[in-house]
This record gives sequence, C-alpha cells and structure tokens, in this order.
Amino acid sequence: MVERTNANMLFANFNQDFSCISVGTRKGYSITNCDPFGRVYTMNDGARGIVEMLFCTSLIALVGAADQPQSSPRKLQIVNTKRQSMICELLFPSSILAVKLNRKTLVIVLETEIYIYDISNMRLLHVIETTPNPEAICALSPSADSSYLAYPSPVPSPASTLSPQASPAPPASTQQSGDVLLFSTRSLTVANVIQAHKAPISFLSINSAGTLLATASDKGTVIRVWSIPGSEKLYQFRRGTREARIYSINFNVVSTLLAVSSAHDTVHIFKLGAQKPSSANRGPSSPPESIDSREGMQGLDGGYEAFIDDRKKGSGVSSSLRRRSMQMTKSLSHSMGGYLPNTLTEMWEPSRDFAFLRLPTSGARCIVALSGTLPQVMVISSEGYFYSYNIDLENGGECSLTKQFSLLDSADESSGME
Repeated sequence: MVERTNANMLFANFNQDFSCISVGTRKGYSITNCDPFGRVYTMNDGARGIVEMLFCTSLIALVGAADQPQSSPRKLQIVNTKRQSMICELLFPSSILAVKLNRKTLVIVLETEIYIYDISNMRLLHVIETTPNPEAICALSPSADSSYLAYPSPVPSPASTLSPQASPAPPASTQQSGDVLLFSTRSLTVANVIQAHKAPISFLSINSAGTLLATASDKGTVIRVWSIPGSEKLYQFRRGTREARIYSINFNVVSTLLAVSSAHDTVHIFKLGAQKPSSANRGPSSPPESIDSREGMQGLDGGYEAFIDDRKKGSGVSSSLRRRSMQMTKSLSHSMGGYLPNTLTEMWEPSRDFAFLRLPTSGARCIVALSGTLPQVMVISSEGYFYSYNIDLENGGECSLTKQFSLLDSADESSGME
C-alpha cells in the first residue's frame, strides 16, 4: 500500500505534554495549539526536516531537510521564538535523524551515534556508539529528574556483561536484537538492559514521569510496558494478530492509558490502571509545567479515572472490591511469575484494547497522543490533518470523531498531496 502524504509537510510531532504540535514544511515551520486548536507561530525561513519543542516554552530545536536548497540535515539550530533569536548552531558528521529534549537534556540521534548535551549550557556530556539505527528508534524521558534514554541494544547484550561505567560498544555485526538498553542521562551510565522482544525493536516510548517504557517489535502485534529503571514487565497488550508497522506509541500524562497507531489505519487505546504521580517528578528542583495540562491533571488521583468516579457516587463498594481483586491478581502474578511458564502468567495480564478508532482515510502515517486535560485522542496525519476523537471512559469501544483541522496553509494543503 502506498503511504498517503502531503509532500509539503516534512515533519510533524506533539510536544512533551501533547498541548502543541510542531510542523516542518518546505517553506519553514509552525507551532499549533491543540485545544483550542489554532496556529500560534509561523516562520518561513527555509525547509525544516525536524522541529521539536521544549514543552510549551519558546525553545525550539530545528534541523534542515535533506535534498532541499540551502538546507542541511547535518545542522542543528536552537532558537528562541519569543525573542526571534538564535541560541546556538551545531554541525554533526552525518544527518540528524531525531532530536529529543527534556528540561535538562538534549539528545541528538545519528545513524550510528547518539549525542547527549546539557541543555542549560549546550555542553556535550556523552557520545554513545550504536549499531546502525536508520529509523532513529529512541526515547527520552520527558521528566528531567527521572531522565532515561532508551534505544535498541547491540547484539548480544546479556545484562551480566555490561560495565556500569559506560555504554557498550557495538559489535561488528549489524544484526538487531529485541533488547533495549536503558541509559541514565543524569549519571551517564547504563541503568539496565531489557530483553523486550524476540524480533528487532521498532518503537520505544517513555511516560511523562520517566517510570514506564513501552516497547514494540518489527512484528507490531504485541506492546509491552516495563518499569524504569527496574525493567519489570508490568503489562502486555495485543494490538492485533496480523503484523503491522507501528507508527507511534504514547502514554497519557498520568500514565493510565496507552495509545498505539499502526499501518493498519486504526488506533488502539489500552488501559494501564490508575497510578499516583511520582513525587520524585514534582520535587522542589523541578521547574513548573504549563498550568492547563500538568497542574490540573497531576492533582487528580488517577487522572481521567477521577472523572468517572465523580459520576459514580453509588458504586463505591463494588469499585473498591474490584480494585482489591485486581491488586491481588496482579500480586499473585508477580510473585508466582518465576515459577510458572510465560503462557500461564500472561493470562493475568490485560491483553485487548479498551478503546479504538478508525482513521478517516486509508494509507496515511499517523502520530497519536492523548489529551492532558480531556478524555480525547488526538491524531496527526501525514496528509496534514489533525483529528480529535472522544473516548468513552466507562464503556470503551469505538471512539467518535469530533474535530478535524488542517495543519497546513491552504496553498500547501492543496498542492502537496501524493
């Protein structure tokens, strides 16, 4: 199947709290607010292949686009959009494939190297050599206090052979495993190796608190969720029985839901269960987040679930018993996991999606996220559109499309379809 794209849109992604969308085009870049939807910044200064925001701040990381005049995919620019000033420029030995940021760390992903910088002074802290990673499979914790970097581990990668002092050098073989290496960007040491899948890794995602890692393999049939940094398998979800390329995986801000998009034109939402926000992520040294999506939701025990609890005043006893039963089952599963075969222990784990949605058109690559303030699924399409769907948090099932907007100017929208 031919992937449906708008040739004028070279890049699109959500920021770390899913409140904004950054778009790179052949003409420049733009920033759009998700709710209420609206363009808030536009700069037409040349083609942009990567445009990454730092939360809702005016700090933007920009990379030029390949095969575009006066545009270099090897050059990184950090700009302040409020002051319209250039903070710094860096030139790398090969094309920049991905840029990841949190409030303390900047990560630049090349095909065989990962550069880690201190974002406060742009000092280079560490360089990791990797096996060839042309898809730039990598995830950085949005949390600066629990800041971990996850990337596909070289082969072989038994945990017993890892030196805690440095990242392992890749072997001569370019074969990929299904293992994931967790690297602490605070201590600049390897934290753990996760034997996540048998097939090579295709996508990685870390939740906002830096405590959970979601992984998918090339097969794309199973999504697993692991604790950070302990690497305990907490959940295993079945996306489907047919193999599919995974396009995106994102937790909601309070880590109670997980959204997955794939090449099968569907988005699956899985339920993780309510978790209290980590106090470590809200310490005195942690800078304040944007008020709308962080303070409002972090104050609720269970986030989205609190909306449902408020509407269910008469079901306190049954819901309490249900929670206690789930906790007992989970505890039993974990305590006996070492003695029972995998097929038996996985019977206790949730396996199917809680909710799903079908995309309006077929063949588009989509990035999916969950709103930090409302029970909604947000989708960015490679055709240049933004979709918003409502989730029925009580019953799940198929989500309903409520909004559709264009992320591009009208001229770009009409002339760029392929």
